[in-house]
Amino acid sequence: MHTRRSFMGTITLPAAAAAAGLPLRPAKLRASARDVAEALRRHAGAPAEVARDEDFWFEVGRAFTVDRTLVNLNNGGVSPSPGWVQEAMKRHLDYSNLAPSYTMWGVLEPQREGVRERMALEWGVDKEEIAFTRNASESLQTMQLGIDLRRGDEVLTTTQDYGRMITTFKQRERREGIVLRQIKIPVPAEDPAEVVRRFESAITPRTKAILACHMINLTGQILPVTQLNAMARRHGIPLIVDGAHALAHFDFDLGELDVDNYSTSLHKWLFAPHGTGLLYVRREKIRDVWPLMAAPDAMDDNIRKFEEIGTHPAANYLAIGEALTFHQGIGAARKDARLVYLRDYWAKPLLEHDRVRLHTSLRPGFACGIANVQIDGIDPAQLIAHLWDRHRIISVAIKHDEFQGIRVSPSVYTRPEELDRFVDAMTGVVKKGLPA
Repeated sequence: MHTRRSFMGTITLPAAAAAAGLPLRPAKLRASARDVAEALRRHAGAPAEVARDEDFWFEVGRAFTVDRTLVNLNNGGVSPSPGWVQEAMKRHLDYSNLAPSYTMWGVLEPQREGVRERMALEWGVDKEEIAFTRNASESLQTMQLGIDLRRGDEVLTTTQDYGRMITTFKQRERREGIVLRQIKIPVPAEDPAEVVRRFESAITPRTKAILACHMINLTGQILPVTQLNAMARRHGIPLIVDGAHALAHFDFDLGELDVDNYSTSLHKWLFAPHGTGLLYVRREKIRDVWPLMAAPDAMDDNIRKFEEIGTHPAANYLAIGEALTFHQGIGAARKDARLVYLRDYWAKPLLEHDRVRLHTSLRPGFACGIANVQIDGIDPAQLIAHLWDRHRIISVAIKHDEFQGIRVSPSVYTRPEELDRFVDAMTGVVKKGLPA
């Protein structure tokens, strides 16, 4: 359990220089690690109370170097990092370039092990089960391409899974003759037993793997992966878990999920450097998965075989430690509560209009900070173009065979006034339509 006192003991103050390529800002506009720690000390309370404490979140927001001339509501795609995460990465990169074969390989690379241990401790797994990758796609493709399949073998997923992962299995269809089967699940899905039932009813004697999202990127829907994995185990079928949007987003313990593998991006909700991800594989399952790039047979049981990708930077991965400290300082439960609060802050006023539909559940446990909203009669692509052109608001259009809308994902640095701008802009479209 990370206390505010332990947070104070682990953080370091960032350098005073502004991020490279960005305009210099007066020091008073940037929050240091000490500022955030002081805010934690002043604003103690239950997560639901802190979620509404704008003084606290103001200090958290000041840790970022974001552009406040626009409203970024696409943090689910990729997130900015706090200033001191950026500065830590630059510091490691500068040191790497002094003499890379010594400073990067000999000095910095071994320090990855400390970050590995901290990440494992934070999410309740063994450090020998944690590999660092470049993103969730790399982690997932390690699992998707690393399991042995034969011609005619079937893999099962939903019609709402991430496009790149569907493409991965479709390539195996073309190349190896496997069969991809996709099922539909409700939008939103508020009955976990029904989700499990739909997966189980689609299993055939040829089913050799199942792929499921922990959080669906299209709507923010949280799926019951623990129950799905238990069902898959009963059938002797491996479940591949896509946690790209879940880790460090809502509050859960990876060890308590009781899954055999888990793939995620760290540059989304952990706010780690861009191009960092994580792959968890239960220790006894490591041998069963081939790495994307070849590793010697001596590494068959070693989680590090999934990191055998050739020359790579040390800086990005070491700076994960700073992002983890930031996450611990805020507190997973407080972060979860704040993201739910921000979602409800914009979603509930919009739902007062008859033409607005939400494809995301507002019930506890079925979603968190990501939601998908639709205005009947309005094309999502045209809507996001209008939001950007007229209001400088960034969002994402979602056009799916079963639903459509725009995906909205604020973050811990998002101010309520920015969501007011979004609500006002959307309300204007509801009442007046898009301008000609």
